[in-house]
Amino acid sequence: MAVPVEEAIAALSTFSLEHDQPEVQGPAVLVSSERGATSSPVEYSDVAAYRLSLSEDTKALNQLNALIQEGKEMSSVLYTYRSCVKALPQLPESMKHSQADLYLETYQVLDLEMSRIREIQRWQASASSKLAADTQRFSRPERRINGPSITHLWSMLKLLDVLVQLDHLKNAKASIPNDFSWYKRTFTQVSVQWQDIDSMREELDDLQIFLSTRWAILLNLHAEMFRVNKYPDKIVFVFLVIDWRRNVWLLLHGLEFLFSQSFYGIIYVRVVIVSNAFLFKSARKSRYLMSSLTPSSVEDILQVLIVFAVESLELDFALLFPDRHILLRVLPVLVVLATSSEKDGESLYKRVKINRLINIFKNDPVVPAFPDLHLSPAAILKELSLYFQKFSSQTRLLTLPAPHELPPKEAQEYPFEAYKISRRHYLITNHIGNIRAEHDDFTIRFASSLNQLLVLKSLDGADIEWCKEVKGSMYDMVVEGFQLLSRWTARIWEQCAWKFSRPCKDATPSESNGNSASSSDYEKVVRYNYSTEERKALVETISYIKSVGSMMHRCDTLVADALWETIHAEVQDFVQNTLATMLRTTFRKKKDLSRILCDMRTLSADWMANTSKPESELQSHGGDESKGNFFYPRPVAPTAAQVHCLQFLIYEVVSGGNLRKPGGLFGNSGSEIPVNDLKQLEMFFYKLSFFLHILDYSATIATLTDLGFLWFREFYLESSRVIQFPIECSLPWMLVEHVLDSQNAGLLESVLLPFDIYNDSAQQALSVLRQRFLYDEIEAEVDHCFDIFVSKLCEIIFTYYKSWAASELLDPSFLFALDNGEKYSVQPMRFTSLFKMTRVKLLGRTIDLRSLISERMNKVFRDNLEFLFDRFESQDLCAIVELENLLNILKHTHELLSKDLSVDSFNLMMNEMEENISLVSFSSRLASQVWSEMQSDFLPNFVLCNTTQRFVRSSRVPLVPVQKPSVPHAKPNFYCGTEELNSAHQSYTRLHSGFFGIPHMFSIVRLLGSRSLPWLIRALLDHISNKVTTLEPMITGLQEALPKSIGLLPFDGGVTGCMRLVKENLTWGMKSELKAEVLRGIKEIGSVLYWMGLLDIVLREVDTTHFMQTAPWLGLIPGADGQILHSQDGADSPLVNLFKSATAAIVSNPGCPHPTSFYTMSKQAEAADLLYKANINTGSVLEYALAFTSAALDKYCSKWSAAPKTGFIDITTSKDFYRIYSGLQIGYLEESVQVSINHEIFGDSVAWGGCTIIYLLGQQLHFELFDFSYQVLNVAEVEAGSITQAQKNPHLAQGWEALLEAMKKARRLNNHVFSMLKARCPLEDKTACAIRQSGAPLHRIKFENTVSAFETLPQKGA
Repeated sequence: MAVPVEEAIAALSTFSLEHDQPEVQGPAVLVSSERGATSSPVEYSDVAAYRLSLSEDTKALNQLNALIQEGKEMSSVLYTYRSCVKALPQLPESMKHSQADLYLETYQVLDLEMSRIREIQRWQASASSKLAADTQRFSRPERRINGPSITHLWSMLKLLDVLVQLDHLKNAKASIPNDFSWYKRTFTQVSVQWQDIDSMREELDDLQIFLSTRWAILLNLHAEMFRVNKYPDKIVFVFLVIDWRRNVWLLLHGLEFLFSQSFYGIIYVRVVIVSNAFLFKSARKSRYLMSSLTPSSVEDILQVLIVFAVESLELDFALLFPDRHILLRVLPVLVVLATSSEKDGESLYKRVKINRLINIFKNDPVVPAFPDLHLSPAAILKELSLYFQKFSSQTRLLTLPAPHELPPKEAQEYPFEAYKISRRHYLITNHIGNIRAEHDDFTIRFASSLNQLLVLKSLDGADIEWCKEVKGSMYDMVVEGFQLLSRWTARIWEQCAWKFSRPCKDATPSESNGNSASSSDYEKVVRYNYSTEERKALVETISYIKSVGSMMHRCDTLVADALWETIHAEVQDFVQNTLATMLRTTFRKKKDLSRILCDMRTLSADWMANTSKPESELQSHGGDESKGNFFYPRPVAPTAAQVHCLQFLIYEVVSGGNLRKPGGLFGNSGSEIPVNDLKQLEMFFYKLSFFLHILDYSATIATLTDLGFLWFREFYLESSRVIQFPIECSLPWMLVEHVLDSQNAGLLESVLLPFDIYNDSAQQALSVLRQRFLYDEIEAEVDHCFDIFVSKLCEIIFTYYKSWAASELLDPSFLFALDNGEKYSVQPMRFTSLFKMTRVKLLGRTIDLRSLISERMNKVFRDNLEFLFDRFESQDLCAIVELENLLNILKHTHELLSKDLSVDSFNLMMNEMEENISLVSFSSRLASQVWSEMQSDFLPNFVLCNTTQRFVRSSRVPLVPVQKPSVPHAKPNFYCGTEELNSAHQSYTRLHSGFFGIPHMFSIVRLLGSRSLPWLIRALLDHISNKVTTLEPMITGLQEALPKSIGLLPFDGGVTGCMRLVKENLTWGMKSELKAEVLRGIKEIGSVLYWMGLLDIVLREVDTTHFMQTAPWLGLIPGADGQILHSQDGADSPLVNLFKSATAAIVSNPGCPHPTSFYTMSKQAEAADLLYKANINTGSVLEYALAFTSAALDKYCSKWSAAPKTGFIDITTSKDFYRIYSGLQIGYLEESVQVSINHEIFGDSVAWGGCTIIYLLGQQLHFELFDFSYQVLNVAEVEAGSITQAQKNPHLAQGWEALLEAMKKARRLNNHVFSMLKARCPLEDKTACAIRQSGAPLHRIKFENTVSAFETLPQKGA
């Protein structure tokens, strides 16, 4: 079914083409367009319709424009020329027989390049001839044409500028003469067999002279201009007089002038009288077409060009900076050409004071010529004085110093005023304040004018005067914007030229790595020639140019009608009102001038827009016109031909065609026109020049914002003899790198603007220079630079957010206690605009910068996680706190960054790095590392301090050194961001690096989580089981070494006797290694059990916190006896009730679109209620570990806890585990007294392991009754209590105080362990192993395990 058109249009109107991408990049011109308004698209062929006798001038103008275009192409060829000789192969000795073939191939290659040079030679000859012909034609007295017009003057100046640039390039490019020498050599070799080569040799000789002669083009131009003798034998004057009766005096005046001159030869005077009707049938009055009767010379035309250039420079007539640079480049050449003799020099200085020229050359000592080539007017004058001997007498001009002529010390120390002024003029750092103020003021006022224009477009029937005011304001803002862009871009051009003229003499060691001798010339003028402040100012200026250009380019279609209507109104107001007033007043009796004003009205007046008078009065010039005419706004602008003709006519009115008129173009000297009228003519004359650039709106913006010249370096590539410079020498990348390295928050948003330089340079390479290899070089550099840029930018972003997160996670009390806590704060930086850049225009490609940053940040996060895990794996278990702290910082960094950027989930990245992606994977990388660390280092080498509840590393060197990788190091941003924040957080983690305790256990619980923690617990329990299995043969060996009978220690021998008896009975001297192994095994079992106890404490705290958070939603309350009660018996929990009531309320609403989803949410709440309630009754990890250990001991219960044969307690012959541990304990205590370090080897873990085994075997009472150390303590207590014995033998127990104290500590520790075991794992309900009243033992019997801790135990006896 077809969709109606109206609905389709309505649907399309709902789509928004707007984007939220900020404008932090210059205007992107996707389609290159030729200049349309500033040059006539029909080559001024419509000028003939205005019947102004400008046909010859128009024809010459078109020829000049064609030559200018060809000359620019020649300049591009010459500028981009690279030596072919460097690429020529060198034949080895073995291939000398192929040398002739090599010469032929070389000749064919070089002939193609030399053909281009020949084209340049031929073109410059034709251009010089054309320019000289125009100059001579305008200087001859018999000329029949009007002119030169202002457009013609500009074309002549532009063509002269092209010739000057070509000559300068030819002088600077040393590779061309080198290639030509090879070309001539190969021609000599290959032309031996040719015939009729004389013409070719002559052509080669001419080309050699052309290339070897400096300023050959200007010398040829001078010769062409002055080819005709200055005073010819015959001077023919042609008078074309119309209405001769009124102009006879002209003839008489001309003859009087002729005979007053001392001319030699025959003088021919020809007078032609033509009637009015023959020329203009429709005209009623005569017309004066002769421009001048005064004879002129070539120097006169040159002087006119000089005057025009000087006035344009002094009055800032040129709207665009390229026009100003053209004037500055050609002015010294014009001065040299015009002062070919002392007399000509005097006549020039009468019209233009020499101080005016000197001031211009002083104020602009350096003029840009090409991107990396400059011209110095002073240097040009001095060098040309060698070729123009008559000019060498101009000492005042020749004494001007060029910038490169100043020694470094003189330039820095000597108070050379001109140099200081120039340096202050060229360096942007001295103008950045004004540029910043101009930018801020203009953007505000431009936005205000644009808003008014939008309001105007939204209104119907607005007041015409207000419309005119708004559109006129918009026009003024556009003109001001063009002027600002032109001035700012010119400053960058001129600063670059100044830097090229004043290279850095010595690169600082910090910049060139102490090797300044290896710095190339290009490095000295670019890389080391810009200070930090200059780079910052340059970036700011570029950002202002691109931002203003982008702002104006965006509103192109919006302001187009307003600009065209304003230009139309300006023209119509001038030609219909201002000129009408002049015709009634000033020019009323001056018929000849009034006819010119009438021509101006005829060719440009839009009478169709005038509605204030009837049509019968529109063509008349009489009547009451004091009020002026009213015009309807029409977007009809004048064409280039109309502007050309209007400028010509205004020039004719003001100057009368007199080229030698003193006072300049609009000077009032000798003019009969009043000052007010002259000002009006002058103002409109200048506005006409602006109109063409404003009409060519987009092209003008493209020209003014083109900064591609900052990349090109063709001249220095040739002089440095390298293929290409590294990117560190590339000015665009230097600016990008400066923004990134400075981390200036104000500049960071402008970091993409220097990349527009690459766009501009690529556009120039393809459309202007037309060289594909330049584009390929630019593209290669851009690809490399952009990759580095994204990498550096992501590193800065990551560092900033990492520092921000680390700063927020610092303990507030720590910051409060510091005096300089502000150094840990992070200065805010704005990356939001860069995060929104999804369409970065770069060399015609659209790059999603946001996506690139996201991809890179995902990689950086993964690399950081990998580094943190590698760092933890190279340290001991105590580093778990540091790992958690760094992971918390990284996670908080991810949270902060996720607010502005789309990155992968942190949990996903953690699971990837921990290799814990699979649903059936429960052993993560971190859990495996924790277990590996405990197995290889923690359990063997850490000892327990029961008092502090901490494990500390034993001071004794371990038996088997732990092999670990070296601790990796990385940049500060992989830790906490900055050095200061790293030290602050390390001061916290360093407090936990020397022990393992409760804080570390919290870190393990939080890091492993409920998924990997059970795997670690099971691994530790399996370790206990394996240790018990390993200890079984060792304990059997110790049992075999025991004597058959060991009785109770007697009291009569005292402590000394008891210890002697113990040593006699425990003959384990030959089994010391076995004893140590058993103790280490018991120690590891005790360490694991105590580690489980710490884990149980932490888990209970975590569970309690979880219960407090979930209990109100589940309707749970704690009971009096610690039981959990339900606040609502049999009813739903508050969570379920909340969702059910919300679902019922929403579904009852008739407007509910999808009730099924709300029912699903209610069901999910019920499922969540069940899951949370099921996790409330969690068991104890310690109880589980004790039960597991008990089950593991059951396999060896018959060996370690054998039933007595007599049925009664075996006191003397028992070899149960408690007897083995009793012997090990007293030996261990005795050794610890003798060697204090012994206790540091085992710590308190031995007691925990031994007592736990004894308790689980049901031998606690036996141990407390028959332990050797306990018996010794009993003997010592009895001995100490016997006062009589103490008086008889006061030194009875002397020497055993330390041992007795160690035994007391061991007994207290054992009692503590037994009491904890009784509380956490009572045996009364599970097993019975006691002594009946009759003395017979009650053997172990099995009972059911409790559900809380024993439901997952392995079955006993399995």
